[in-house]
Amino acid sequence: MDQQGLTCEVLVIGAGPVGLTAAALLSARGVDVVVVERRQGPSDEPKAISLDDESLRTYQAAGIVDDVLRVIVPGTGTAYSDSQDQPLFHARAAVPHRLGYPFKNPFAQPDLERTLVDALERRPNVRLRFGTAVTGLTQTDGEVAVELASGGAPLVARASYVLGADGGRSSVRSAVGITMTGRSYDETWLVVDTTGDTRRERYGMHHGNPDRPHVIVPGLHGRCRYEYALSADECEPGAEPPFALIERLLAPYRTITPDQVERAVAYRFHALRATEWRRGRVFLLGDAAHMMPPFAGQGLNSGIRDAANLSWKVAAALGGGAAPALLESYQQERKPHADAVIASSEKLGRLVMTRSPRLALARDAAVRRALATPSGRAFFEEMRYRPVARFADGLVLDPGAHPLTGTQVGQPLVFDVAGHRQVRLDEVLGPDWALVGVGVDAAVWRVRTPELAALGPRLVAVPLDDTVDELGPDVRVAIDLDTRLYGELGTARGRFVLVRPDRFVAAVAGPDRLDGLAAALRGWLAPALLTAA
Repeated sequence: MDQQGLTCEVLVIGAGPVGLTAAALLSARGVDVVVVERRQGPSDEPKAISLDDESLRTYQAAGIVDDVLRVIVPGTGTAYSDSQDQPLFHARAAVPHRLGYPFKNPFAQPDLERTLVDALERRPNVRLRFGTAVTGLTQTDGEVAVELASGGAPLVARASYVLGADGGRSSVRSAVGITMTGRSYDETWLVVDTTGDTRRERYGMHHGNPDRPHVIVPGLHGRCRYEYALSADECEPGAEPPFALIERLLAPYRTITPDQVERAVAYRFHALRATEWRRGRVFLLGDAAHMMPPFAGQGLNSGIRDAANLSWKVAAALGGGAAPALLESYQQERKPHADAVIASSEKLGRLVMTRSPRLALARDAAVRRALATPSGRAFFEEMRYRPVARFADGLVLDPGAHPLTGTQVGQPLVFDVAGHRQVRLDEVLGPDWALVGVGVDAAVWRVRTPELAALGPRLVAVPLDDTVDELGPDVRVAIDLDTRLYGELGTARGRFVLVRPDRFVAAVAGPDRLDGLAAALRGWLAPALLTAA
């Protein structure tokens, strides 16, 4: 690298949690990454406050989950109170620990950013450049040239791909001419991040009193977030909230001094979507692609899902293993779910945080009626109102042919026969593709597995009915320990399940359909990988 420019395989613009996560995932796959950020260092503002189990699984894939676990509170969901501030229900995971981690976990964003920066600084294939702003961007068929300003000096970075993770006011999105659609809301909310708090709960609390809807999320080491709906005359968005207002709002819960206010911001929230998530070799992630109301706690988690979906595809393209359609599948797969999460967050805000006494009483009555039925109780207490990603388009084959196709497989504890140890399932599946035979006869493995050998999937057998076959050194065996692996894959008995690197199921096929499966994949991956066996 000289003073005039730098080159890399992927340039990540934005060193918030989404950009840093993308860099961690790419670097774990051996990609040469440069991350640039206009700020002088990691943010000291506690913005995002909840990491879900899927995000923690992503950090497992990046090889840094143990670092991240040090900065979370292992959460137990969200408690909702009614219009009279009486308990209504507590929403938890439908299947605890299904993805291998606690379901919904409070944290402080500065802690996470510092953790990610520390992890990336240990990796030789990552360069971090803070204090560096984007001033221009051009691209050709073969590369992207990004003009940067660093310490007042101009700099040009050249990369095969650019990932724009630079927030809601994305300079990358503007540079490539992508617009956003949606709406901003008139309601003003106050967010106050405090220290010295004595709350001990490991869950968020949504208080649906229409006189003052508010949210409380305790964190680590005495931190706690309080969010309140404001009246029009209490504080304008962007104005500095008066300490007297903060003191009055928090008085029912605690006394507070000015030095215990880490951050206090009056803001209005948005429900916005980028019209495109890709322009040529440039991709948008996180708030650059979508912004949503905060009531479901899914803003950052949605951005981490973007990084998990895109990173392995970009790595495959750099390695010559991807057809153009693979990169196109990023928006096809992620945008419908992000749109659904935005809509769900808007609805949750209208109902749970309503200022209408009439609507609040009707809501309470309707929820209590539902809770009196098994299906209604499951809907609310198992958080089934939260959209679950299921791909109908993109890199999925015959998505209606089997219920597993297009879904994310869970990660129960299993016994890895090769290693003679108890591990999470992903450790057996490996970092790339996996072909999982569910109760498949040993003879079928010997005859059929060469069909997809060129794709290079790890071969994993899941025995059923408490039996185990000798399958040879090329097939890993994962044994169910507590019926959860059976629960995840039992519907595919006698079939093969093709699991993508991001743990979504690309296809379920019987032994007689593996030839067709390989042929169908030729449209997505480089032909050289999928020559007929």
